[in-house]
Amino acid sequence: MTYPSIESLHSALYAGETTCAKLVEASLVRAEEKSDLNIFIELFPETARAQALAVDQKIQSQTAGPLAGVIVALKDNLCFKGHGVSASSNMLRDFESQFTATVVQKLIDADAIILGRTGCDEFAMGSSNETSAYGPVKNPLDPSLTPGGSSGGSASAVAAGICHAALGSDTGGSIRQPAAFTGTYGVKPTYGRVSRHGVIAYASSFDQVGPFAKCLDDLAKITEVISGADAYDTTCSDRAVPSMALAQADRPFSFAYYKEVLDNPALDPEIRDYFFAQVQKLEAAGHRVEAMDFPYLDALVPIYYILTTAEASSNLARYDGVHVGHRSENASDLESLYKKSRSEGFGEEVQRRILLGTFVLSAGYFDAFYGKAQKARRVVRDATLEALQQVDALIGPTTPHTAFPLGQEYTDPTVLYLEDIFTVQAPIAGIPAVSIPAGPHSNGLPFGIQIMAGPFDEPKLFQAAHILDRL
Repeated sequence: MTYPSIESLHSALYAGETTCAKLVEASLVRAEEKSDLNIFIELFPETARAQALAVDQKIQSQTAGPLAGVIVALKDNLCFKGHGVSASSNMLRDFESQFTATVVQKLIDADAIILGRTGCDEFAMGSSNETSAYGPVKNPLDPSLTPGGSSGGSASAVAAGICHAALGSDTGGSIRQPAAFTGTYGVKPTYGRVSRHGVIAYASSFDQVGPFAKCLDDLAKITEVISGADAYDTTCSDRAVPSMALAQADRPFSFAYYKEVLDNPALDPEIRDYFFAQVQKLEAAGHRVEAMDFPYLDALVPIYYILTTAEASSNLARYDGVHVGHRSENASDLESLYKKSRSEGFGEEVQRRILLGTFVLSAGYFDAFYGKAQKARRVVRDATLEALQQVDALIGPTTPHTAFPLGQEYTDPTVLYLEDIFTVQAPIAGIPAVSIPAGPHSNGLPFGIQIMAGPFDEPKLFQAAHILDRL
């Protein structure tokens, strides 16, 4: 039996209607039944069974944590000691984690159960899950379609009913886009709200870990558990973590949307119409909604890709066949060792982004590209925060369209970069953003509505999302 929420799961567990051990076995069977979707790179049956027995004992003794019995999948860029982690890359294909990521440890300490690691775009670089060295994950709603990227495996694990929740990472939309494509809930917390210790880095000033879940209440509970200070991560805020439990808003909210987003030619007309219908419902319920100008929309993707590829160039320099990662057996000297190891270990998309990042950081181009992009990032952040001083939340479509087919040929590989056009604003500005399911579209597929709130204001973000989710 599947449970629609953690609350209903706990009701069954504490009433003795089921046990964590039974839940784990059911999830392992379900994962095997859905193996054709290529969701899991590896399951952790021994660990999951051992954790289940331990949590069952805690439930009997009434000492279990807030996520007792919640079965969670991990994106394949999150370290779990003694288990494989590869960022879905040949560079780290046989690598075993030497320690556990802080977010994973917080889940374990709250008595969640780790089921396995899910496929993702290589080093979290991609929007379709097709850059993985293990092949693409398929969308459970239609296996011919992408589940989105880069955290598509985690989104699919929840959408397929294999686990109750999953962790992903979001650098430019890698949680929110897959959530929209699979009809799940996904959140990118404020930059610094959640520790990045034990997360294989892509772009260190953008990366943020967040959960996928079947309902908004679960999303808030898990976000609260994984948030908080971490001595191992100096970029992690030491602010106290507020309660994120969903509460009814005690006043009408004010919302805003950007005219440029809704007028964008890439936006599916049906999604646009749905969004405006939701605006009318908000207004009818007593909330205020206003249209705002945002002249920087077309600059967001260039800003994002200049800065993230520059950071990737630096972060991925360690994977050279000497310090860590795949070492070529065909090398004849040190130079060929570096070249062959990196050429064999990294896929095309990762190589492309490393080259672009190295270029924008190179002498003579640094100020023209990287320096200007940093200044532009500040302009976007300032404009975003100014808007959020006038309203409680910014809203809009998560993606321009519903899930697209796997295996499409692109003469220009950067076409896929535009998939992030609505989602990159939040990581550029460092603010929290959530995608909630909407639709269905006339093609039968879900899409998402995105909500953004001010920095470290996750409680307000979830309140705003709750209002939209109940329309």
